[in-house]
Amino acid sequence: MRAEIQNITQEIETSLDLLRQRLGWETAQHRLEEFNARVEDPNLWDDPTKAQKLMRERQALVDALDTHNAIKQDLSDNIELIEMGDAEGDADVVAEAETALKALHKRAAKKELEALLNGEADANDTFLEINAGAGGTESCDWANMLARMYVRWAEKRGYTVELQSEQSGEEAGIKSAAYKISGHNAYGWLKSESGVHRLVRISPFDSAAKRHTSFSSVWVYPVVDDDIDIEVNPSDIRIDTYRSSGAGGQHVNTTDSAVRITHHPTGIVVTSSEKSQHQNRDIAMKALKSRLYQLELDRRNAAINEAHDAKGDAGWGNQIRSYVLQPYQMVKDLRTLVETSDTKGVLDGDLDQFMAATLAMDVSGKSRAEAQGE
Repeated sequence: MRAEIQNITQEIETSLDLLRQRLGWETAQHRLEEFNARVEDPNLWDDPTKAQKLMRERQALVDALDTHNAIKQDLSDNIELIEMGDAEGDADVVAEAETALKALHKRAAKKELEALLNGEADANDTFLEINAGAGGTESCDWANMLARMYVRWAEKRGYTVELQSEQSGEEAGIKSAAYKISGHNAYGWLKSESGVHRLVRISPFDSAAKRHTSFSSVWVYPVVDDDIDIEVNPSDIRIDTYRSSGAGGQHVNTTDSAVRITHHPTGIVVTSSEKSQHQNRDIAMKALKSRLYQLELDRRNAAINEAHDAKGDAGWGNQIRSYVLQPYQMVKDLRTLVETSDTKGVLDGDLDQFMAATLAMDVSGKSRAEAQGE
């Protein structure tokens, strides 16, 4: 077996080791038997919410076990084919099996990465907020570019995107926008995007065609499950109604009524611009509870808390990623040092390499090496 294929085989086996560790392999089958016993309980659906949660947890375990077993079986089958092809001198069989192993390597690496999404709220839907920072009209246009980038990323993954609120810029772009992105592990993938994003380009708004630097901030926090009880004291909030001013567009459904809720103890402000004031109030309260839940997650996890503290204002010195379109083409993440010259692809939503690198470096305070060594 060639050295390259031996290395690929070893890396697939390493991925399988991590999958087993994150699954709690020793007890996984026992837990599945417990789930199956509870599913057969005739009183299960007396509480539909708990029943649905149980079914989701069971299915997640089944999927994880199936994924591990399928990768392990494919690895064994292809190694056997290579050994058989070598023994019989059949180069075509060897080449076909090696190609299959390379594809399996990518699949195993992806599943290994997804296994790191084991934070308390990683599997949840997420809220995504974008706010223009230093740079005036330039930053409002940059905020709009970021919104488009994240919407495209989410749509490529098959996630559902709902605009919660939007405030247009005075001349172009948006001052702020808030989205709800729904899909499995939406928060787990997007949480690494919280921070300041910096753009360098020739300004389309400058008649002298000078190079400008713009900043916008992104904040990601999980949608809390219905069974998570977050108490909000009515005396701690102020509810205002106003007319929304979104610019409209392909992904935007703007209306004439909106609700803003201000939480006085924390200073959190959430808005919603949907079809009715009653609906807006409900959505805004859910967003507020999610923000309060995020604060609690931050307090529990010092590493995440430190990252939020370091985010700072949307200006110089606080960025997590730079997008340079002039005088050269480069997007570089300043935390992981992952970079690419495919700026168009990134702005069209090709963000997985940056999210993957951040997850591998530090997910819930654990590096990839630490996760493997647990």
